[in-house]
Amino acid sequence: MIATTNDAQGSIRMRLSTSQQQPTSSWRHLTLGFLTFAALLAAPGAASAQGAVKSTHGDWQIRCDTPPGAQAEQCALIQSVVAEDRSNAGLTVIVLKTADQKSKLMRVVAPLGVLLPSGLGLKLDNQDVGRAGFVRCLPNGCVAEVVMDDKLLGQLRTAKTATFIIFETPEEGIGFPLSLNGLGDGYDKLP
Repeated sequence: MIATTNDAQGSIRMRLSTSQQQPTSSWRHLTLGFLTFAALLAAPGAASAQGAVKSTHGDWQIRCDTPPGAQAEQCALIQSVVAEDRSNAGLTVIVLKTADQKSKLMRVVAPLGVLLPSGLGLKLDNQDVGRAGFVRCLPNGCVAEVVMDDKLLGQLRTAKTATFIIFETPEEGIGFPLSLNGLGDGYDKLP
């Protein structure tokens, strides 16, 4: 179980108890395959690599780009946040459908320096969902990836806030609250 406390600077700090809840199967189920588009989104100079903003849905943006070698434009729903007390610690969440339209993916780019074995924690409206492992580190951050099933997508649509938790030590993590306002509408508009 992850317990939440606010510290003096306003960051959300997380502490793990010795009895961990098992993550849901959708949050545990990871894929190692990377689409070129998401690799570009997480590459250095991400602001330019994220492509053109096609639309805004609440706190989310749909951005599209044609990666090198791709035959068609690829789009993703994106939101980035920065820790209030650490301007160099940011998190980017990327939601996309694979080019074959068979899978729904969530990729989270966390700052460098995270404790990789602890993975990335997720709480929706203060309810534990579980953890995902990191699949790759790039020059600007480490990437966790989740194949979203209908249950997780439904939870994301109905929750108001997602808190993504990175760990700097095995016992203590830093939470990044992220608004889910507009996620459902934006996801429905993804090509």
